[in-house]
Amino acid sequence: MPQVEGGIQAVRTLVLTFDVIGTFVFALSGAAAGIRARLDLFGILVLSFAAASSGGIMRDLLIGSVPPAAVKEWWYVAVSLAAGLTMFYWHPRFHRLRSMILVFDAAGLAVFAVAGAQKALAFGIGPMQAALLGMLTGVGGGIARDLLVNEVPTVLRSELYAIAALAGALIVVGGHVLQLNPTAAAIGGAVLCFAIRMIAIRRGWRLPTARVDSHSSS
Repeated sequence: MPQVEGGIQAVRTLVLTFDVIGTFVFALSGAAAGIRARLDLFGILVLSFAAASSGGIMRDLLIGSVPPAAVKEWWYVAVSLAAGLTMFYWHPRFHRLRSMILVFDAAGLAVFAVAGAQKALAFGIGPMQAALLGMLTGVGGGIARDLLVNEVPTVLRSELYAIAALAGALIVVGGHVLQLNPTAAAIGGAVLCFAIRMIAIRRGWRLPTARVDSHSSS
């Protein structure tokens, strides 16, 4: 029993660690998007929190973890605001905000995808459903961020976004099924997701889109 309880506590600590990291980097991406859209300080902080917390809130509601951690725990707001203020005051040093958004977004996507899958597994959700919830956790923040600045969400138009999140979540789920070390599986999943996303951006890998004849009449 002590070993089982210790294992459960280790998983909870791992999920919390990845949640903190993911919250901060996704909040940075939200703040950078707000600055690029020329929002004021309040708007930037709102966008930081929305980008950092939307995916986790959706995940928690779906697995029955209510109230969602982002609402119940004060540190989610604190970390989001800290990241937003950091970007607001230091953004002149980041000359390429578009590039910064992409990097922070990829990092947040990777961390939240594995954290979402881990938390779903900890709540007794099946492996396939846990992988899908991990993907949802990863893409949710980016969707909220893009909609708030009146852009088509990245997940619907960009290079292998949801696929990268799903790949990272599947590594976590596979490690759970094979009873591998959860920390190693989480790190491996996050690295894989981040690598797929960044390589896809660099090389322009994307899923096919429907051909539309611009000369055809409606």
